[in-house]
Amino acid sequence: MGAGQLGLMLAHAGTRLGLKCRFLSPDVEAPAGRIAELVVADYENDAALAHFAEGLDVATYEFESIPLRSVRTVSETVIMRPPVGALETAQDRVAEKECFAKLGIPIPAFVPVGSMRDVRSAREHVGFPAMLKTRSLGYDGKGQSVIRNDDDIARAWVALNGAPAIVESLVRFARELSLISVRSIDGETAFYPLVENHHSDGILRFSLAPAPGSPGALQTQAEGFAHRLLDELQYVGVMAIEFFEMDGSLLANEMAPRVHNSGHWSIEGADTSQFENHLRAVAGMKLGSTEMSGAVGMVNVIGREPDLGRLREMADVHVHMYGKTPAPRRKLGHITVTADDMDGVRSRVAQVRLALSA
Repeated sequence: MGAGQLGLMLAHAGTRLGLKCRFLSPDVEAPAGRIAELVVADYENDAALAHFAEGLDVATYEFESIPLRSVRTVSETVIMRPPVGALETAQDRVAEKECFAKLGIPIPAFVPVGSMRDVRSAREHVGFPAMLKTRSLGYDGKGQSVIRNDDDIARAWVALNGAPAIVESLVRFARELSLISVRSIDGETAFYPLVENHHSDGILRFSLAPAPGSPGALQTQAEGFAHRLLDELQYVGVMAIEFFEMDGSLLANEMAPRVHNSGHWSIEGADTSQFENHLRAVAGMKLGSTEMSGAVGMVNVIGREPDLGRLREMADVHVHMYGKTPAPRRKLGHITVTADDMDGVRSRVAQVRLALSA
């Protein structure tokens, strides 16, 4: 369910595994439709949902903003992995954070709010500066606004159109990290190395794997948190958890019950990509190795088409374009760079980013 660039890369992985994929999307030009069967219809069209589900052995979803009712409808006739409960938790920031807290996974202080008065009183609990975030449908910096003082409250509330939200303490973190994990139907788990992510304007610009300077204890801590979450949700498939690193410890920011932008590097950088491991998990296969050799970087192509000829002339540079029409802030593709060590990756990432800005 869904047929964007994540679906496109899942379809490529499915071909390698001998799996036949079908996709559902209202977009007739959805990227996955270039190489796989595409049912073009609104997600809430019941006839289309029945058509999509007919003959499937298992269903999955590739983005978490998909209507929950639609996923529930398909799950009534087809095995759905990851389970609907995981999607329901991820779609509501309050439910997500309460789940983290229940499992002893550290999170920033937060308060649910439903009015401007609630936002003002939240200061007593979380302090300012803080982040005002919608409870649902926030991604790539959307649905978020910074509150630095009382004068910002009205502006922030209007910017979110008064949608149900949370006020969350603004974390002074050292860096943003993410962990890509995968769990099979038998409860087998595997983890990729922690990834260091660099954002601008709320959009992921580039990632470095493994996260430079990360001690083994940090990886162990992240895996322990992920284990709790995967088991609690009886999860099957790939999950990403985004973390803030503070003073050598981790605070959970959010989870994504799907393959994730910060794991795209795994196509060239790991023995088994996140896309193949997701399909292995949901199809009931044995998980593949998540081992990597050397170091890898991933750079997003955002907004405008790059000079592909120039990029393809660079050594150890792998270009993935999604076939999407250029538009501001739109992810059009990504570029993976590989090297023997992180110094080499940093150098190549800088070259790629320079080429993209030309």
